[in-house]
Amino acid sequence: MIIFGVAALAACHLAGVILGDLLGSLLGVQSNVGGVGFAMLLLIFATDWMRRTGRLPAISEQGILFWSAMYIPIVVAMAAQQNVVAALAGGPIAIIAGVGATVACMALVPVVARIGGQDEALPPLTAQET
Repeated sequence: MIIFGVAALAACHLAGVILGDLLGSLLGVQSNVGGVGFAMLLLIFATDWMRRTGRLPAISEQGILFWSAMYIPIVVAMAAQQNVVAALAGGPIAIIAGVGATVACMALVPVVARIGGQDEALPPLTAQET
């Protein structure tokens, strides 16, 4: 059933929020640190495990796929709630973290691009396709 897919997403979200709150308290910050990211990773690992073990029916997968597609707007909405001005006023660590994450992502693009290996090139477009 589709509701089982939504239940899996909800369980991953709750676990992610708990992990984010725990990480925030360990770092001495009174907010959730990475909870949505943890939830997304948990959802990816859980659905992959369920798919490999045959415990994820196709109809349940539809519920997960629907809400997974909704996850990006949720992340954007949660990020919009963060107080950027207070973070910048708190010191240069926010700028260092942002620049560091951006540089790390840019540096990892070639690494991630090589993971899939080389496929043969697509055939050129015909006059009808253009």
